Amino acid sequence: MKILVTGGAGFIGSHLVEYLIHQNHYVISMDDESVGRPKNLSSVLGDSRFRYVKASVCNNDAVMDLMKDVDVVYHLAAVVGVSYVLANPHRMVITNLHGTENILKAAQKYSVRVLFTSSSEIYGMPSNAPLQEDGMRILGPIAAPRWAYAESKALDEYLVGYYQDQGLQATIVRYFNVYGSRMDPRGYGSVIAKFITQALSGKPITVYGEGRQTRSFIHVTDAVAGTVRAGTKQEALDKTINIGNPEPITILELAKQIKRLCDSKSEIIHVNPPYENFEEARWRQPDIFRAISCLGFYPYVDLMTGLNFLIKERKAEMDEDETL
Repeated sequence: MKILVTGGAGFIGSHLVEYLIHQNHYVISMDDESVGRPKNLSSVLGDSRFRYVKASVCNNDAVMDLMKDVDVVYHLAAVVGVSYVLANPHRMVITNLHGTENILKAAQKYSVRVLFTSSSEIYGMPSNAPLQEDGMRILGPIAAPRWAYAESKALDEYLVGYYQDQGLQATIVRYFNVYGSRMDPRGYGSVIAKFITQALSGKPITVYGEGRQTRSFIHVTDAVAGTVRAGTKQEALDKTINIGNPEPITILELAKQIKRLCDSKSEIIHVNPPYENFEEARWRQPDIFRAISCLGFYPYVDLMTGLNFLIKERKAEMDEDETL
């Protein structure tokens, strides 16, 4: 197949591009490089099955041109990450909506199947877990900027539904805290990246609040495998599917485990978040029954294995930096 990946130079997008090429598909990566980095795609640059295009999904002409003869589009491009959301929440909403609508319009025009990537932020601040795709959403006030991202993804999901009503073939996946190589410290998996760097540097490991909030982390290789299944299986059409690892861990316990795995002498300290009006969700644990039943998907990489790999990788990077 010929496949377009938007946000293809980003953290998850670059892993997705590699996976699809290894499956012998022809892949076009589209990225405006606001967060994505072309070096993330160094392993496939020069491959005859790969094409890289620097462009924004907000550029309708570029989107229309690239969508003309592809079979599937994996739409990952979006403004994401705490620092970006807080810097300009209103611009983020407009950018995410405009880019997604461009993709959906082009997909409808050229009969392209769509895989749209949403987020567990959709669920807001639930009172319990695990979280089901059709469950209730509880969001904070408009004055709290963090909810702008959740709202933008929710509105994007409504847009997908609108175009599905017009006959578009589409699937939505909601990611739960993806982590792994190439993480942007300001975006996905940032707490893991932050804790590992602090632990290896001997600096205090900073836990926001009491650290009792729970999160479920999924390794990027598992997230990509689930995403590809959602974008290709007939059973996934017209569905919204959680992509995550159902095993929860508190942030305080995560800090303790990373300190142990790093054999670090860093002190774990509790601090207030460095930003205002940012409400911390208590739960982020997915119900993945739909992923299992529709996709035959279950995450393979356990958290400790994934953390050990990342720690070794980060150690090597820090050693290399010291020799330069």
